[in-house]
Amino acid sequence: MVADLKESSPWKTLRLLYTTAKIRLGFLIMTCTLAGIAASPGRGLSTWQIGTLSLAVLLASGTAGVFNQLYERALDARMVRTRNRPFVIGRFQAGGHWLVALALTLLLALTAVALATNLLAASFVFLGAFIYGVIYTVWLKRRTWWNIVIGGLAGSFAVLAGAAAADSLLAPAPLLLAMVLFLWTPPHFWALAYAHKRDYQAAGIPMLPVLVEDRVCTRVILAHVIALVLLSLAPAFYGMGWLYVTGAVIGGVHFLWTSWRLEQAPSIQQASRVFAASIIQLGLLLTSAILDKAVLR
Repeated sequence: MVADLKESSPWKTLRLLYTTAKIRLGFLIMTCTLAGIAASPGRGLSTWQIGTLSLAVLLASGTAGVFNQLYERALDARMVRTRNRPFVIGRFQAGGHWLVALALTLLLALTAVALATNLLAASFVFLGAFIYGVIYTVWLKRRTWWNIVIGGLAGSFAVLAGAAAADSLLAPAPLLLAMVLFLWTPPHFWALAYAHKRDYQAAGIPMLPVLVEDRVCTRVILAHVIALVLLSLAPAFYGMGWLYVTGAVIGGVHFLWTSWRLEQAPSIQQASRVFAASIIQLGLLLTSAILDKAVLR
C-alpha cells in the first residue's frame, strides 16, 4: 500500500511530466533564446522581460514535447529507446483533455511573450513549437529523411525570438546564430539515429543512417559539422568578443574531432560520442555568447 502511494504521489507525476515535456531540451531551447538576446546589439531587455520570455519559451517547448510523445505513443512502443515513456506504458492516458491543456498552456506562453516584448517575438516562439510539434512530428518524421533538417528550424526560431524581443531581428550576429542552430540539429540527431539504427529501422522511420551506407552517412555528418563550426565563428566579425570565440573554438574542435573519428571508423560507440559532443558544443557556444554579453559589453 505504501509503495502504491509513493508511485501515485504528485512528485512522481511531476517527474513523469518533466520527462514527457522534455524539459532538459526545453532549457536548451530557452538558452538559444537567451543567446539570441545576447548576440543582439543595443541596450537589450529588462530583467523581468528576459525572465518572462525565458519561462514562456520553456512552456512552449514543453507543450511541443508532450504533444510529440502523445502523438507518437504507438511509434514509441516499437523502439527500445522510447518504449517506457509514460504514454506508452499507460502512466498517462491519452485523450482530448491533453490537447486542451497543451493549447491553453501554449496560448498562455504566447500571450506572455506578446505582452512582455512584442508580437513578432511571440510569433517566432509559436513557430518553433509548431515546427517541432506538427511539421516535424506529424508531417515529416515518417515520410522523409528531410524530417530533422526542416525540424532544425525549431531551434533557429528560438534564437530569432530573442533577437526580435530585443528589436534586433536584422542584426547579423543573431541571424548567424540562428543559421548555426539550423546546421547543428541534423548531425546532432543523425548521430543519435546512427547509434539507435535498429530502433529506427524497426519503427520504419526514414532517418538518414537507415537509408544510406555508413560511410555516406558519416561523411554527411562531418560535412555539416565543418560548415556549422566555420559559421559559428562568423559572429566574431559582428560584435561578439573573445569569450564567445573561445567557447565556439573549444566546442567546435571537440565536435569536429569526434565527427572525423566517426567518419574514419563508423561505430555505434563513436556515434554516441558525436551525439554527446554536439550537446557540449552547443552548450559552450550558447553559454559563451551569453557570458560575452554579460562580461564584455
